[in-house]
Amino acid sequence: MKKFLMMLVCGLMAVSSVSAQVKADDILGTYKAVQGGVNSKVEIRKNGDGYRAQVIWVDNLKKEDGTIRTDEKNPDKAKRSTPANQIVLVDKVTFDGQGEWKNGQIYDPTRGKSFKVRISFKDAKTLKVRGSWGPISETVYWTKL
Repeated sequence: MKKFLMMLVCGLMAVSSVSAQVKADDILGTYKAVQGGVNSKVEIRKNGDGYRAQVIWVDNLKKEDGTIRTDEKNPDKAKRSTPANQIVLVDKVTFDGQGEWKNGQIYDPTRGKSFKVRISFKDAKTLKVRGSWGPISETVYWTKL
């Protein structure tokens, strides 16, 4: 039991020291994301007072008929013609100083829905991206390239 408690304390200390070392701009970069079996690359950049994640590449950009896939399920009709490799997925997240980016929205183009989002690092190369709507949530992981 003592050994277990010691391992638990050491683990908690390691996790807290990693999150304390995270800086706001650590999130910047290009990530591989997989949603519904589709591979894409997402770039996170500064945008105003926060951060924005935008698709920059998708492996199935063209439909079988040769036309480019667009954001056809977007509730904003003006955005339905946005090419799939230019869709903004996360917008207006801000760093909380404690290792999390939040207070923004994540957009799921496969459903045409937006959700609250919280982003943190699972490890040095993996982002944990958690979208939620009330008590329902879904987590995906993006790998830094």
